[in-house]
Amino acid sequence: MKTIVLGGYGNFGARICRALANTPGVDLVIAGRDLAKASALAVECGASAAAIDITDPHLAQVLLGLDAALVIHTAGPFQAQGYAVARAVAAAGAHYIDLADGRRFVCHFPAALDQAFRAQGRIAITGASTVPALSSAVVDALTEGWRSIAEIDFCIAPAQTAPRGVATMAAVLSYCGAPIQVWQDGRWIAQFGWAAPQRVEYARLRPRLAALCDIPDLELFPAHYPGVQSVLFRAALEIGVSQRGMAAIGALRRMGVIRNPERLAGFLNWAADGLDMFGSALGGMVVRVHGTDADGAAIARAWHIAADDDHGPEIPCMAAILLARRLASGQLDQAGAFTSAGQLALADFEPEFRKWDMHCDII
Repeated sequence: MKTIVLGGYGNFGARICRALANTPGVDLVIAGRDLAKASALAVECGASAAAIDITDPHLAQVLLGLDAALVIHTAGPFQAQGYAVARAVAAAGAHYIDLADGRRFVCHFPAALDQAFRAQGRIAITGASTVPALSSAVVDALTEGWRSIAEIDFCIAPAQTAPRGVATMAAVLSYCGAPIQVWQDGRWIAQFGWAAPQRVEYARLRPRLAALCDIPDLELFPAHYPGVQSVLFRAALEIGVSQRGMAAIGALRRMGVIRNPERLAGFLNWAADGLDMFGSALGGMVVRVHGTDADGAAIARAWHIAADDDHGPEIPCMAAILLARRLASGQLDQAGAFTSAGQLALADFEPEFRKWDMHCDII
């Protein structure tokens, strides 16, 4: 299966390429605008390289020329992208997977792309990353057999020293201080991104301040889990001054002083490096759920994961890797366009967690 990874030498793309390099049935092509960078990683992985610009109006023909069977799109940020790449992949008759975390991008993806991929007999999966692929797998595992789910509250806590990318920083800043629609107490309310940090506790990490972030799950989960009354997602930076700094940028945006915080991505990504000496290589995530069990009694459970040695960025890559392996082995034969919610089970991720010596706790 000729597998082309767009943005293949980037922060997440390179991890996916290294994981797929020795996968049976995968003929890997590392692609991006810089052929030299793609070629350097291709030598390391024993793969091929290609110069591909995702804005190329002839992208479909380029993919056809490479005989693409699967395209994995990692070249974010997706908040500022439309569906041109996915449409080109469909036109080329290939399967498609992306790591998108943009709420509008992911939530509207199935309606916009289903007909194009179904007509080709191919599958397209968006958001194959920590959210909503892993997050929904965790919720499914924690609530198996429950009568109802009332609340879902989860938080990602990246390690300070873990590799960061400007594209990821720009995506995060795009909604800093912007109003976000959140499902709370059975109704939609507006809250502001990165505002009002609150303390969150973890099984193996020190408590951190965390604030609201805009992700697809905030919109997908109220529909995916009928009856849920509240869904909340937050992110917790390890250094408190960074968390408060994001809140301050958000306040300045609401005041009209800063109109496009994402333009600060390069500078803030550089500035964050200066704080690494005060942080650690330990990151993690927690998912908490409340509801009623099979007997109708109130129940609460939580799943924690801790990733040390700066291995945290491997987690957002795992769903795409797992899905690509399924396609290569013929285990995924659906056609159409879908979000990643419910596509994988928590047990599917566990070998990957062990590979990187990540520790999980269910409390």
